[in-house]
Amino acid sequence: MTRIFATLVVAALSGTMLAGAADAKTFRWARGQDAPTLDPHTENSNQVFGLLHQIYEPLIHRDQDGKIVPALATKWGLLETDPKTWEFKLRPNVKFHNGEAMNADDVVFSLKRAMDPLAGVRTTLAGVTDIIKIDDLTVHVKTAAPMPLLVNQLTNIFIMDQKWSEDNKVTRPQDFKNKEETFAVRNANGTGPYILVAREPDSRTVMKRNDAYWGKGEVPMAAEEVIYSVITSAPTRVAALLSGEVDFVQDMPVQDIDRVAQTPNLKINTGAEVRSIFYGLNAGAPELASSDVKGKNPFADKRVRKAVEMAINREAIQKVVMGGQSAPSGTLIPPGVNGYSKELDKYPAWDIPKAKALMAEAGYPNGFSVKLNCPNNRYINDEKICQATVGFLGQIGIKVTLDARPMAQHTPTILKNETDFYMLGWGVASFDAAYTLDSIYHSRDKVYGTYNATQTVYPEWDKKMEALATETDTKKRDASLAEILAWAKDEALFIPIHNQLLAWGMKKTVDVKVQPENQLYVKYVKID
Repeated sequence: MTRIFATLVVAALSGTMLAGAADAKTFRWARGQDAPTLDPHTENSNQVFGLLHQIYEPLIHRDQDGKIVPALATKWGLLETDPKTWEFKLRPNVKFHNGEAMNADDVVFSLKRAMDPLAGVRTTLAGVTDIIKIDDLTVHVKTAAPMPLLVNQLTNIFIMDQKWSEDNKVTRPQDFKNKEETFAVRNANGTGPYILVAREPDSRTVMKRNDAYWGKGEVPMAAEEVIYSVITSAPTRVAALLSGEVDFVQDMPVQDIDRVAQTPNLKINTGAEVRSIFYGLNAGAPELASSDVKGKNPFADKRVRKAVEMAINREAIQKVVMGGQSAPSGTLIPPGVNGYSKELDKYPAWDIPKAKALMAEAGYPNGFSVKLNCPNNRYINDEKICQATVGFLGQIGIKVTLDARPMAQHTPTILKNETDFYMLGWGVASFDAAYTLDSIYHSRDKVYGTYNATQTVYPEWDKKMEALATETDTKKRDASLAEILAWAKDEALFIPIHNQLLAWGMKKTVDVKVQPENQLYVKYVKID
C-alpha cells in the first residue's frame, strides 16, 4: 500500500511538473482591443504594430529600452559622397515564414508600398524620392534633401515578401477607411520570431515560434506558442489574470493595479509611455455638423478653444478617473522626446469663471451643442475621460453629446473628417516631435496630416514642419522645432490632457520590461 501510495504521489508530482512545463511553452497574452488589420502598412496604430512586431520586422528595431538596434538591416549610414542617400546593408540568410529568402527586392517593394497614398504610415517616409536595389543585400534610399533622422522613422515600417504580395494581390495597402477586405487583412508572411497560425478578429490570434528565426539564441524566445486574446471587458480581463487563464495583461485597468500587485502569484511592472492623450477640434469647417450654431463655427474662434482648454480639470482626471496613472500635460510632446520642454508642458489652471468670460467674449455666453467622438476600448479609461469632459464643458455652457465607439469604428471618423470634436492618443515612435507634427498638426494632404481632422490649413507653418526633416544643423533645427511647437500650443487646435503611465500585469513566472512605446515584443519575454 505504501509503495502504491508513493507511486501515485510521484505520478501526481510528475504530472504537475509536466503541466507546468507545458504551460511555460504557451504564452497567453490579453489586450482590451484587437489590431483592426494585419496589413503592415495601412494603419499607423500601436494596436497594429503591437501584434505585427511578432510576425513582421522592420529594418531598424527599438528594443525594450527604446534603443535603436539592428533588425533586418545590420548596418546603415549616409553615403560620404551623397548626403541625400542612405545605404542599408541587409542581414543575410533571412527567410520569410513560407521559406522564401528575404532580399533587397522585398525591401524596395515594402518601402514603396509604405509610401502608397493608401498607407497610413506614408508620412514617416515623406521626403523619400526613390528606393534602389544595389545588390541582393544592399539598398539605397534617396531623399529630396538630407534627412538625418530617417532611420528613426523606420522602426514600424515592416518588410513584406514581394512574391507573396503579388501572388495574393496585395501589392497595395488595404483601403482601411473604406473597410476594404484583402488577403493581407487576415493573413501574414513575415520574417519575425513568431508565425501566424490562426486569426479570429476581435477574439484571438494564435502564433507559433519560428524556430528558423535569425535571432534565435540572441533573445529568450521562451514561448513556443502565443495566444493573443481580446477581452474587451476590463473586469473580465483582470479576472482572467487572477484565475490563471492568461499570463499577461497589457491593458491593466487602473482600479485593479493594487489588487493584482498584492496577489501572491502576480506582479505589476510599470513605466512611462511616450504617448499623449488629447482632443482635436474641428476649427476649419464653415460650421459644425453636430452643433446647434449654424452659419459659423464656434471652434474657429481661438477664444472658444482656449475656454475649452481651461475648462478641463486635468488634475481631477488624474486623481479620480486615472487613479494617479497619468501625468497631466500641456503639450502633445511627452518627456523623453526631442522637442519637449517644461515650459511647453505648462497648461492653464482650471478656471471656470475665466473660461465663461472667454465664451461670452467670443459671442457664446449661453454656449452651444457639439458631439464628442471618443474611443471606448483603446486608451486607459478613454470613455471615462470623455464622460468627465462632458461634465467639465457643461459648466461653461457647451452641451456635449458623447458618441463612444470601439477604436475600429472611431478611427474612420477621423480619417474621413466626419467629426467636430474627437479624442485621440499619439505615440512618438521616432522619439522626435516632428513625428507628431507631420501626422497630427500638418494640414491634411496626400502625404501629411493623416490624423489631423481639424480641417485647418496653415501653408506657412506646413513648410516649416516639412523643413525639419532636411535640416542638418541641430541648433537651427531645435530652434525651428521650438518655434513651431510654441505656435501649435498657442493655436489650441488640440487640447492635451495627459501622458499615459503604463502598468503591465503578469504572472510572477513571466518577466518583461515595460517598453516606452507600450510595445510588447514576445521574443524578449522570459518564462520561469
